[in-house]
Amino acid sequence: MEDYQHLIDITLHIGALLLTAWVANFVAKKIMLRMIRKIANRSKSTWDNDLVEKKVFDRLSHVAPALIIYALAPSFIKENDAVVAVLTKFSYAYIALVGAAVVDALLSFVVLRAKKTPALADKPVNSWVQVVKIMVWLFAVIVIIATLLDKSPRALLGGLGALTAVLMLVFKDSIMGLVASIQISALNLVRVGDWVEIPKYGTDGDVIEISLNTIRVQNWDKTISSVPTYALISDGFKNWRGMSESGGRRIKRSVRIDLNSICFLDDSAFDKLTKVQALAPYLKQRKQEITEWNANQDIDNASHVNGRRLTNVGTFRAYLESWLAANPSINKDMTFLVRQLSSDEFGLPIEIYIFSSEQRWAQYEGIMADIFDHIFAGFTSIGVIDGYNKKRQQEYAEYKGN
Repeated sequence: MEDYQHLIDITLHIGALLLTAWVANFVAKKIMLRMIRKIANRSKSTWDNDLVEKKVFDRLSHVAPALIIYALAPSFIKENDAVVAVLTKFSYAYIALVGAAVVDALLSFVVLRAKKTPALADKPVNSWVQVVKIMVWLFAVIVIIATLLDKSPRALLGGLGALTAVLMLVFKDSIMGLVASIQISALNLVRVGDWVEIPKYGTDGDVIEISLNTIRVQNWDKTISSVPTYALISDGFKNWRGMSESGGRRIKRSVRIDLNSICFLDDSAFDKLTKVQALAPYLKQRKQEITEWNANQDIDNASHVNGRRLTNVGTFRAYLESWLAANPSINKDMTFLVRQLSSDEFGLPIEIYIFSSEQRWAQYEGIMADIFDHIFAGFTSIGVIDGYNKKRQQEYAEYKGN
């Protein structure tokens, strides 16, 4: 009968303790949380709204009932130390769990604030925070297990040495991501907002997030690609940030001149080309220079191969330089080249290596198209023939002949 009465007393005491914990939980969640949300909404600052958004106070409210049980269990249940020990142990473990959840929410709040801070918006803060989160949760798990087993956390940490290989295997990607994140941050290789191109993963677009294990890229077709962080270090990538910061965007393209169309300029061709405004000063200066040089060298003008002569392809290069230099869409402060490359079966390449002053994709493509539309249309006016077109005509004639 006494044992039965003792059991009833313990049950009533536990019920009273749990009721007190429920009241504390009700006050914390239904009253305190509502007050905090109202205060955050009325305040002019935004950081308190961010704390509410990341549920820092919501998670913190879970600690109220656990604290009540941990603090009042010895007072409510005096007759049974075993029950008090069990309740205290589980409440302590729960407090450790809630503490880790609160720290996790606070770290998420840090990431959110970093994204809103211009100096940190393009830094891989999320990857650093994820490392801290992993450490926090590992520590919390060790404390919880140590509490439930009534062991010292140091003893459990000592036993983890044997599990190092397993942990390294489980967290392999995280470890590699951490090392890569440190390199990316230290060397400033990638920032949020950078335009990157990673051929191995078919990725070409803007970086929208850098985390511990992955980098998320929004491609130009609005699809999202997730690439392992360590892949940027191991596989390589192209970052277009330098172009974005340079004030120009490169145009590097060549046209082919039919080798059979290359010749010296005769008087008729010279007179015709002097009517081209972009060429008139060049032709006048070059003719005077060549005439004086040939006279000084006593050159026999009976053959064009004697001495120095103007050629149609050299004149074509001079025309391109003069016409491009007058184009307002070209950045003259950056590399400006019109050069001749080695000939091939399609003819003699004349490469244009310049930078547009416009970096936006659509406008850049328009500028480049306008330039080469004009160049191709001006071939016959300068007296040269498109090598590609000539090659195709020959191939077509051979095909028809067969």
